[in-house]
Amino acid sequence: MSAVKCLWPAAATLGEGPLWSATEGALYWVDIKAPALHRYRLSDGDTTSWVMPERIGWVIERANGEGLVAGLKERGFVFLTPGSMAVEAIGQPEPDYPDNRFNDAKADSAGRIWAGTMDDNEREASGSLYRLDPDLDWQRVDKDYVVTNGPALSPDERVLYHTDTFEGTIYAFDLTGSGKLSGKRVFAKIPEGDGYPDGMTCDAEGGLWVAHWGGWRISRFKPNGELDRAIEMPVGQVTSCAFGGENLDRLFVTSAAIGLSAEDLEAQPLAGGLFEVETGKTGLRPGLFAG
Repeated sequence: MSAVKCLWPAAATLGEGPLWSATEGALYWVDIKAPALHRYRLSDGDTTSWVMPERIGWVIERANGEGLVAGLKERGFVFLTPGSMAVEAIGQPEPDYPDNRFNDAKADSAGRIWAGTMDDNEREASGSLYRLDPDLDWQRVDKDYVVTNGPALSPDERVLYHTDTFEGTIYAFDLTGSGKLSGKRVFAKIPEGDGYPDGMTCDAEGGLWVAHWGGWRISRFKPNGELDRAIEMPVGQVTSCAFGGENLDRLFVTSAAIGLSAEDLEAQPLAGGLFEVETGKTGLRPGLFAG
């Protein structure tokens, strides 16, 4: 039985994008639709929140220590300075899709960012997967998603996982050292009734941890796509997960309260909270953007 505890009953509208910062000893995460950036410090449980100027899908630390990279709805890729929250534009990859926004991202050990976009209205298959390189150039590497989610990298970074949440499907790609994707294939399909696959992360053994939107759980899949185990959560709309802590052995899980009725919230008063789940596994150090 895995222990689950709520670290911060934040009541986030759409909590997402957990990111462990070893430098700060803290977990960053976003509320996409508030919009806000949150930080939870592990040493004393201190919580800090910043109001964002527009919807924010994710943040990733920069390798040079000069703040964060973020995905914003209107401005696209940006540099973000914590504290002042000053924004410096990198570029908008989808100027012709004003209804799209960023939804999730990860950095690899080469300092590249893999980031997905989606239709903010969740109707059109206008979302894509992008690669942002350290020279600030970006490329569309996959397309035709309604809701993209959870880029995740295997421990050897030879496999990149990416999710089509709307279709309930997790895909795997072969990834080369130069950042090329090939061999797109179905890694796992989430059965009807178990919710929809959302944010993801890999552990050091290659297990893929998946948050289930509407499924009241997180699951671990083995590298061959076989379901290893499922852990029940006290909230239904589980959105993403990330390992953190000094030894990378603490799994942090975000959730959402969006769309829940008063009756729903009575049944799950911690909806939108930040949780920690005991897994007995160790995660991978998050990548840093080299640009």
